[in-house]
Amino acid sequence: MSKNFNGSRRRFIKNCAIGAAAFAAKPLLGFTSPALIVSSTQKILSLNSYQSALDFKYSLDQDWLFGGKFTTDSIDPAFNVKSFSKITLPHNVANLSWQYWDPALWQDLWVYRRHFDLPPESNEHRIFLNFDGVMVGSSPVINGHTLPQHLGGYLPFGYEITQWVKDKENVLTVIVDSRDCNVPPSGTLRGAKKIDYFFPGGIIRSVYLRSVPQIFIEDVFAEPINVLDNSRSIKITCMVDAGIKPAKSVQIRAQLLKGDNIISSTEENFRVYKEGETEVTLNLTNLGNVKLWNIKDAYLYDLFVTLLVDGKPIHNYYKRIGLRDARFELDGFYLNGKRIQLFGLNRHELYPYVGYAMPPRVMRKDAEILKHELNCNIVRCSHYPQNEAFLNACDELGLLVWEEVPGWGYIGDDAWQKLILQNVRDMVVRDRNHPSIIVWGVRANETDNNTELWGTAKAIAKSLDESRQTTGAMLGHFRSTENWVQDVFSSNDYSCNRLTGKMILKEPLPGVPYFISEAVGQVVGKGPTADHVYSRINNPSLLSIQAIYHAQAHDQAAEYKQISGVAAWCGFDYASPSKNSYNDVKYPGVVDFFRIPKLGASFYQSQIDPKARIVIKPNFYWDFGPNSPNGPGSNAAIFSNCEELKIYIDGQLHSTILPDKEHFPNTKYPPFFADLEIINTILPVLRIDGYISRRMIISKSFSSDPAKDKFFLKADDEELIGDGADSTRLEFKVVDQFGELRYLGIGNVSFSINGPGIIIGDNPFSLADSGGAGAVWIKSIPDSSGEIYVEAVHSSLGSGKVNIKVLKEKSTIKI
Repeated sequence: MSKNFNGSRRRFIKNCAIGAAAFAAKPLLGFTSPALIVSSTQKILSLNSYQSALDFKYSLDQDWLFGGKFTTDSIDPAFNVKSFSKITLPHNVANLSWQYWDPALWQDLWVYRRHFDLPPESNEHRIFLNFDGVMVGSSPVINGHTLPQHLGGYLPFGYEITQWVKDKENVLTVIVDSRDCNVPPSGTLRGAKKIDYFFPGGIIRSVYLRSVPQIFIEDVFAEPINVLDNSRSIKITCMVDAGIKPAKSVQIRAQLLKGDNIISSTEENFRVYKEGETEVTLNLTNLGNVKLWNIKDAYLYDLFVTLLVDGKPIHNYYKRIGLRDARFELDGFYLNGKRIQLFGLNRHELYPYVGYAMPPRVMRKDAEILKHELNCNIVRCSHYPQNEAFLNACDELGLLVWEEVPGWGYIGDDAWQKLILQNVRDMVVRDRNHPSIIVWGVRANETDNNTELWGTAKAIAKSLDESRQTTGAMLGHFRSTENWVQDVFSSNDYSCNRLTGKMILKEPLPGVPYFISEAVGQVVGKGPTADHVYSRINNPSLLSIQAIYHAQAHDQAAEYKQISGVAAWCGFDYASPSKNSYNDVKYPGVVDFFRIPKLGASFYQSQIDPKARIVIKPNFYWDFGPNSPNGPGSNAAIFSNCEELKIYIDGQLHSTILPDKEHFPNTKYPPFFADLEIINTILPVLRIDGYISRRMIISKSFSSDPAKDKFFLKADDEELIGDGADSTRLEFKVVDQFGELRYLGIGNVSFSINGPGIIIGDNPFSLADSGGAGAVWIKSIPDSSGEIYVEAVHSSLGSGKVNIKVLKEKSTIKI
């Protein structure tokens, strides 16, 4: 088809017998990003059988012009953009700090502009414009032609723009509506401050062009069948989009590969009777030797699907998949036929300074923290579909995922409900090939019963993916299976004894698979209206109780076989306008907003096999200041996976302690408790030695003398890509002489940077506001290479330096 074409794009469109509808600019409802950008060094690209049918994906993330607030004349392609600033995606419209967020900074209409030429190889292809996420509404204009508005900030959408693009000098204008509007999760008449989390506006994820043949594979779903049998197979459902009706035969070929090895292949002939979409189904068999994806070994395979016309390949589609069987039963959760106690946390995607606008590397870091530092086996994506870069990392790391639609305690009108049902469809289509996702949250978080709405949401999910169950998080007063239409009953359980503050989980409901989707948070504790702000600037006795509550929640859940586990509230602090936030930051996270563990993380950090890592994490600060003049007190918790701990004060044996199995009988590595009320001692040194099988295997020391404190500085990564988006966190804090965080470390930190990078964050940064620890992010500049030199100077403790290499990367990658 392409070899016989000699005319321009315009003549091709005019002369082909293509119905006008084929080129109508319509949002692709349920559109999934159809192919993964992969490195040209991947082995599969060297296979000759794929060379003639490449799909081209052109990133538009660089070279944007941001014009600030929208004016009507800025739609004109000839509008003078000299006042616009050059930016790279992802991008947030507002300049933010890490606290004191004000929705007035972003709630407006904004304008972006991108100029581009089409690459020569797209000459006879259909061209699609794709957005991975724009917060909250988007109205693109291509060469003066307005495309339909898209509403919703967390899922991708796209348009076919073949009819309106030119070979040269295309002008794309995007009007971004970041106002509070009738779009999930917002819409309540009480405004944005009613929702528990902020959603600052901008083009928060990638934008790209996709250049495809006139007939191409729009989407592929690989559904594992009978995974636990040697006869396991993969049902492959392909959606083929035809701009023309071919006269010759059409075939679909599917191949499953591991490296260069073809594990299984199949081919199916079919007819395209009409322009538009045609669904084709085929099956991959003989998969008895395929290794199953699991939380310890995340086995992944490459699926290549090829479209052939008259035996000649014209288009390829790539997906990375994994085979596993995931099922919530009445007696718990089963992965590949084995019961696993789910141990996890919730995650918000918000970051300091930029909201949602962080690149893939930073998204991946959150998954690594949850999996490797906090030892979670599941994360709940609260309360919206999250960046696919995060889900890709979960696939690779073996971290299970609950994904859910946008929403928080509110059901809107008919228009709102129509949008949330569309969100269900788009979420499932985008993410159903991720093996890490084990359940769909199709009911918006903590919403009222609406059997028709949530029943329809479940039906949509099941029509697109029969392999997964559905659920929705319920508040405590909805503890009933009456009018319950989902597969898994999920409870946000914040129950506790208000006299003692101890967590007291409710018993599971009979007759339904049962999961605790939230627990602890800030509202568990003594008194009828407990509201704990777990910020480092608060009293250490309050900060230390957070880990105990989390330990109680997981321990009690493990007592009931029917409770499949807990995803506690929550992993990371986040920006929030709610009444129990502090300076517009909410502090229920066991890790802070900067992704630095708090005392609350000590329980999670200790829950790992000592063969993998030995852990000693005191659940206190070794501090003898005004808030704790006699030290941590008489019942100080230490979290460890050791069998025995010996405690030394200034080198003298103080006590030998064992784990508290009596009060934490269902916890694999229970906490230790020690009497550490130290009187008449001047700034002592604490040493804790850990023993397994009566052999000392670890020793940790802690200083209470602030005169010996130091300044700590570290970057997460040594290298970045010079694309103008890639970023790494630069963590800094005040530590004692042994490298342990100092409680209420103070001082200002100032940064200087040289080389191809910029600082994203407060400069200078006040450590008094964050309790002694903070972070900024170092971001590469576009089209750059070389080395970034960063120096951070503490106002009294000296300085630190970090070097980061910046590597060149091509902006256009063939897939």
